[in-house]
Amino acid sequence: MMRTFAYVGCRTTRERHAEGTGICVYQVHASGAWQHLQTVEPITNPSFLAFSRSRKTLYTVHGDGDAVSAFRVDSRTGLLTLLNSQTGAGRNPVHLDFTRDGTMLAVAGYATGTATLFPLAKDGSLEPPCAPHMFGGEPGPHRIEQSSSHPHFIARYVTERFDTDWHIVPDKGLDTVFAISLAGDVRPAVRAARTREGAGPRHASFHPVLPLVYVVNELDSTLTTWSFDTRTGHLEALHTTSTIPSHHHGFTRTAGIAISPDGRAVYVSNRGHDTIATFQLDVLTGLPGDVHWESTRGQCPRFLCIGPDNQTLYVANENSHSIVQYQLDADSKNPVATGRSIKTGSPVSITFAIAED
Repeated sequence: MMRTFAYVGCRTTRERHAEGTGICVYQVHASGAWQHLQTVEPITNPSFLAFSRSRKTLYTVHGDGDAVSAFRVDSRTGLLTLLNSQTGAGRNPVHLDFTRDGTMLAVAGYATGTATLFPLAKDGSLEPPCAPHMFGGEPGPHRIEQSSSHPHFIARYVTERFDTDWHIVPDKGLDTVFAISLAGDVRPAVRAARTREGAGPRHASFHPVLPLVYVVNELDSTLTTWSFDTRTGHLEALHTTSTIPSHHHGFTRTAGIAISPDGRAVYVSNRGHDTIATFQLDVLTGLPGDVHWESTRGQCPRFLCIGPDNQTLYVANENSHSIVQYQLDADSKNPVATGRSIKTGSPVSITFAIAED
């Protein structure tokens, strides 16, 4: 029998006006219902989560701090046990992913403008970090949010068609999208592509087949499609479009991004406007076309993702302390609310694991 587990990272600190206490573990039943199994606490701001390739270890960065933690995963129950923690991730680590060979964990340090590698021991625990790579360039024009380098994402570029050493790093502070090749002891190669001034690139998603990278820009609420040369790391901007309606003039910031597994739609969360923007993708070019907006039924949708069934979308509403479930329409790919909402304090990320008895 297959069982699905969901792991939710939550904000926890007073400075973030948070109501979370740690990592929440749920079993997701075939009916769509979530059953709470465990809260690993107290943990400070376990914001983004990542599973090892074997699914035996779960890693988290601790937002606003400088640490990363590793947890052993019980393959039968889905429950977590702390393995260890390491400092040196850079101030306010915000995202993490693995090198191609799976032997190191790459972490983006938002406030320090760094990419740091942590070697992994055989049991999955974290070893002390390597010397960080510092991102450089000209800051954007926003005096508060673009005073220096702010890398916000560091996912390895791997798709159905490509398996590379490149990690895509949107840097909100430098208005730049970096491609950095991380391969253990080899000095990293770095390619830089400048965005529009004041865009504030935040997160990215990859087309499953075409060599395209979709970057959501936080500060000007836009989505940019980039072509990507998997050999050289060269990025070229092809198309930029707004993620909010033309008549909306209130405060808004984009946050999360996800792509449908069949490459037919891209989903973006808008904080402030509090919507999911669904962009239909051209089947030949991969470029965004028609857009549909759907309410997130909550405030500050910091994160969204597609469930392991590839038919369900989840939105984490940080300020209204809820995870809202949507069904993806088979034809339009638009999200349709199911009426199911999971209450949890200040959720900011979700990841899934499937276990087999």
